[in-house]
Amino acid sequence: MNSQWLILPVAYLLGSIPFGLLIVKAAAGRDIRDSGSGNIGAANVARNAGKIAGIFTLFLDAGKGYLAVWIAARWTGGSTRWMMAAAVAAVLGHVFPVWLDFHGGKGVATGLGVFLPICPAAVGAAAVLWILVVAFWRYSSLGSVVAAAVLPVFVYVLYAPGHAPPDQVTFGTVLISLIVLLNHRSNIARLISGDENRLDFHR
Repeated sequence: MNSQWLILPVAYLLGSIPFGLLIVKAAAGRDIRDSGSGNIGAANVARNAGKIAGIFTLFLDAGKGYLAVWIAARWTGGSTRWMMAAAVAAVLGHVFPVWLDFHGGKGVATGLGVFLPICPAAVGAAAVLWILVVAFWRYSSLGSVVAAAVLPVFVYVLYAPGHAPPDQVTFGTVLISLIVLLNHRSNIARLISGDENRLDFHR
C-alpha cells in the first residue's frame, strides 16, 4: 500500500479535533453545543464563552487545517494534488467529526487555514474581505459567506499571477467553498428573511 494514502485519514483526524468544544469544556465546564447556535466554531464560542475563547478557537481551528496540508506537503515533496486532498479531508473532518456523531463546525477557520500553505495571498485577501463585510453590515455569517464564495476567484488570480493554477487546486478550492456555503444554508435563509443576529461591537 502506498503510504501517501495515509495522508487522507491523518488530515481528516486533525480536522476533526473539536477545539471549540474542548476549550469551552476546559474553561467553563460546559458543552458549547448547548449554547447559542450549538455550533463548535469560533463565532459561537466567542458569543457564548467570551472573546478569548473565541480567538483561541479561531487560531486552533485554522492551525489544524494548516498542519494537515503542511504534513501532506512534507510527506509528498510538495505535491499539490496531495496538499489539496489533505485540505479537503481536513475541512470534512471539521464539518463531520467522527467524535461528535459527524456534527461539527461550518468550516470557515479550518477552510482558511488549509489555504495558508497553498496560497497565503488568497487567504489574506479573503480575511480582509471578511473584515470589511462584517465591519460594514455587522453580520459575521455574511462575511463568511462572501469570503467563501469569492475565495476560488482569489486563489485562481493569486496562486500564480499571470497563470492558471493546476486543475486540482481549482477543483479543490471550489469544493471547499461549496462545503462552507452549504453549511451556511440556515444563515443565508436568516439573512434573506432579516432574522440573522447582528454583531454588537460594544458588548
